[in-house]
Amino acid sequence: MQIQVRCECGISECREWALLELQGVLEIQPSAQHLPLNAFSIGSLCRSQQEKYYFTIGYHELEGKKVSLKKPMLVLQKVLREDPIDVESSPVVLSTQYPTQVQKTSELKAIGIIRHKILFKTRPKALISKSESKTKELK
Repeated sequence: MQIQVRCECGISECREWALLELQGVLEIQPSAQHLPLNAFSIGSLCRSQQEKYYFTIGYHELEGKKVSLKKPMLVLQKVLREDPIDVESSPVVLSTQYPTQVQKTSELKAIGIIRHKILFKTRPKALISKSESKTKELK
């Protein structure tokens, strides 16, 4: 089976994306499960000068590194199109109730390429420090 992909951005100008690989599970709070995924902010990603990456999620910080993928991956977007059907060349007899017929088709459009991933393979560090307990000396 051959899948046709259309790229409008050109090979040299295609947007570069990165993949984040985390160990574990990210859970959405039950009160926010009805919201769309693009409404969430998972955390903040920072890069140091030593090419180390830090990903902060709530009160947890992950440390990772950039790794090249063996094979690049494409980021695809499904585009739905409605093409008019040529009534004269169509073998199907169309009813007069619907004078304009459309054929719904879909195509895949390349919107980016992924060549690297940022791998977080260590356990997260807690950013909350223990509060110092004050003790009174009895004399």
